[in-house]
Amino acid sequence: MSGETQNETNHAAAVEGGGGGGGRARLPDFLQSVNLKYVKLGYHYLITHLLTLCLIPIMVVIAVEIAQTNPDEIKQLWLHLQYNLVSVIICSAFLVFGSTVYIMTRPRTVYLVDYACYRPPERLRVRFNQFMEHSRLTGDFDESSLEFQRKILVRSGLGEETYVPEAMHYLPPRPSMAAARDEAEQVMFGALDTLFENSSIKPKDIGILVVNCSLFNPTPSLSAMIVNKYKLRGNIRSFNLGGMGCSAGVIAVDLARDLLQVHGGTYAVVVSTENITQNWYFGNKKSMLIPNCLFRVGGAAVLLSNKSGDRRRAKYKLVHVVRTHRGSDDKAFHCVYQEQDDAGKVGVSLSKDLMAIAGGALKTNITTLGPLVLPISEQLLFFATLVGKKFFNAKIKPYIPDFNLAFDHFCIHAGGRAVIDELEKNLQLTPMHVEASRMTLHRFGNTSSSSIWYELAYTEAKGRVRKGHRIWQIAFGSGFKCNSAVWQALRNVKPSNKSPWEDCIDRYPVQLSS
Repeated sequence: MSGETQNETNHAAAVEGGGGGGGRARLPDFLQSVNLKYVKLGYHYLITHLLTLCLIPIMVVIAVEIAQTNPDEIKQLWLHLQYNLVSVIICSAFLVFGSTVYIMTRPRTVYLVDYACYRPPERLRVRFNQFMEHSRLTGDFDESSLEFQRKILVRSGLGEETYVPEAMHYLPPRPSMAAARDEAEQVMFGALDTLFENSSIKPKDIGILVVNCSLFNPTPSLSAMIVNKYKLRGNIRSFNLGGMGCSAGVIAVDLARDLLQVHGGTYAVVVSTENITQNWYFGNKKSMLIPNCLFRVGGAAVLLSNKSGDRRRAKYKLVHVVRTHRGSDDKAFHCVYQEQDDAGKVGVSLSKDLMAIAGGALKTNITTLGPLVLPISEQLLFFATLVGKKFFNAKIKPYIPDFNLAFDHFCIHAGGRAVIDELEKNLQLTPMHVEASRMTLHRFGNTSSSSIWYELAYTEAKGRVRKGHRIWQIAFGSGFKCNSAVWQALRNVKPSNKSPWEDCIDRYPVQLSS
């Protein structure tokens, strides 16, 4: 194998991931791991309920002391309070005033009332053999590039039912501004129509609109297209986020949350999508061919509210948003980069260092998120390991917190098989935890910033979201960014009407090739 071919294969493996294997665990090792698991659960329970376990004996002692107190002493105390009525009234007034100030200044709770994911029509499906034959017939790719794309497709984790835009189904393809607008309208309006139908919210009730699409930013903007289509009110606060990559969906939610803290009693709609029509790459640079194989049509619309009355019907409440930006580092800044190749053809280049950079961004993100969500038992273990490594033995491995104790469900951006593999390994997750991400990648491909909503819809369709469960949405994007959103279920959540999984959920999970 030539050096160039070997480098291309390594690049694809770095971005897309590869198979791996390991030996079968011996029975004594398995039993030991089970014992350690229960020891850890016991430790976690003890630390979590330590305050309660300490307070119970103290309360028992106080109760016994009160029971042994002379009734005359209790009577004298009551008379003393009656004679100091003014002091009692002043203390009560301060208590009421303080409570009022706290209630008026505390952050508003943001509720996720409902959301909808766009399901493209069946005519836009593309099978692997169709993809390859179409690429060959366009005449834009040499044999080396065609073989490279075939290898990427085989190990990508995508299935045979993903969708590409209508302009890419023609021979030759017909990318144009008009076709890109058509794709944007189909996706955004399709998701919004379903959202308005399911939530019974009138478009005129929307006070805030945030749209994110990284690569297609026409004038008038995508948000203006929505305002025009649904005749939204004239004083709506609309925003259009561009160039922010696959993690922009979390950024859009964060912006909507901040706006909902300022503007009371209103609804916010977040629309997350990507546009492929004008961003298909027709050249032969390997690092720029990978997006052709991974990115597919998709989008989501999310309805948020700060009205306390919506708590009864909302699915989730927003608990945390943590954003990490590594753009100050040159390698991170250039690892997902839109540029022209030597022939002047525009595409998005993915660096072979992408996974290493994503791992660093993830580490920074969870360092901030961990103290907000992890139980004190895990934080103590992490701190103890850090101290031991610093002062006693530099060879001590850093302790990886058990995020299973903080979250019940994980929605990892379906950027590619390598992304999911890396997080599964680094966060020590089980196949069940990453099932939603793998199945979303298989069924819909990489739908960019909307993929985390297809994953949540999968988890709901499986009937796994119960009241009180916490969901961690985590996404990566150009810049380079790693962003997290944490939601808590307010009830046992059922899938909404017209879920993207409603006619195929019984077929999943499917067995994926290694």
